[in-house]
Amino acid sequence: MEKTPDLTRRTLMKATATIAGIVPVMTAATTALGAEQTPPAAQAAPLSGGPAPQPTTLAEVPLSADVTLTVERRGQIALLGLNRPALQNRIDPDTFRALARALYDFDHDPSLRAVVLYGHGEHFSHGIDVDAFRKASAAGSPLVGVPRIVNPLNYGPGHRTKPLIVAVHGDTWNMAHELFLSADIRIAAANTQFGQDENTHGRFPGGGSTVRFVQEAGWGNAMRYMLTGDHWTADDAYRMGTLQEIAETPQAALERAIAIANKVAACGPLGVQTTLASAHLAIDASQGPAFAALGAQYGAVYRTNDFIEGVTAEAQGRAPVFHGN
Repeated sequence: MEKTPDLTRRTLMKATATIAGIVPVMTAATTALGAEQTPPAAQAAPLSGGPAPQPTTLAEVPLSADVTLTVERRGQIALLGLNRPALQNRIDPDTFRALARALYDFDHDPSLRAVVLYGHGEHFSHGIDVDAFRKASAAGSPLVGVPRIVNPLNYGPGHRTKPLIVAVHGDTWNMAHELFLSADIRIAAANTQFGQDENTHGRFPGGGSTVRFVQEAGWGNAMRYMLTGDHWTADDAYRMGTLQEIAETPQAALERAIAIANKVAACGPLGVQTTLASAHLAIDASQGPAFAALGAQYGAVYRTNDFIEGVTAEAQGRAPVFHGN
C-alpha cells in the first residue's frame, strides 16, 4: 500500500526550513565562492603582465551509470554532459560541484579554448534537484571550502574567461534555463521546451533569470513567462533573442555546438578572452546589484506561507491557492 504523505503544518514547516537551506547553497554558490577562488585580477593577469594563474589539466570522465557529469576532450575543445537521465538530468549537489570543478579546470587548461555543455538522455535538464539539495542542506553550499571552482551560473567573483557554448533539447527548465542563459552562445533542438515556472509553486527563480532573461529578451517577454509559469518553445526563444540557432534534432544541436566551438577555438585565444572580458565590463556593473540581492530575496520567499501552500498543493496533486503571506 502506498504511504500517504504527511502534510501536517508541522511537517511542512520543517520541510520549508530544510528547503530554505538551499538559500545559502545558491547564495554561496553564486556570490561567494570562497577565498581560494581565483580573483578577477588574477584571471586577467596574462593580458596585464602580472603573474599567471596556476595551469590545470581537465581530466576526461567517460560515460558510465554512476557518473553524473561526463567530460570529453576533443582537440582544443571540451564537452561536458549532464548525466542523470533517470531523473531528467536534475542537478544535485554532486553534479553542481563537479560542473564547478570541471569549468575551473577547463578555464585554466592552456590547451583548451572552448567548452560545450549538453545533456545526455531525453532532456537537457529539469533544473535543480530540490530533494537532493534539501538533504544536503545541513552541510551548506556544495561549493563551500572547495578550491579551484568556477560558478556554473557564471556570475559573482571568478566567472569564466573562456567561451561556453550550450546545446539544449527537450525540457530545459528553471535552473537549467539559467545555465542556458549563462552560456555565451546557445543552440537548441527544435523539440526544446523552456520553462521558468517557480512562481506557479510559490517559489522564486533565484539563479539569474530575473537578471539575464529580462536584459536579453526584454521586460515584457521575460515577464510573460516568468510571471505566468507558461513554458515556451525554441521558436519563441529565437524570436526573443535568447537563442542563436535552432537545429532539427538533439544530435544536430550538439553537432552544431561542437562545430561552433571548433570555429571559436581556431581564433586567437587572447583576442577571444579579451572580447569576453570587455563585454563583461559593459554588463557586469549593471547586473551586479541584482545578482547580489538574489540570496536575500530567495530566502524571504522560501519562508512564507505561500511556499508551504505550494509544497502542500504539489504533494496533494491540486492547484495551489496563494494568499500573499
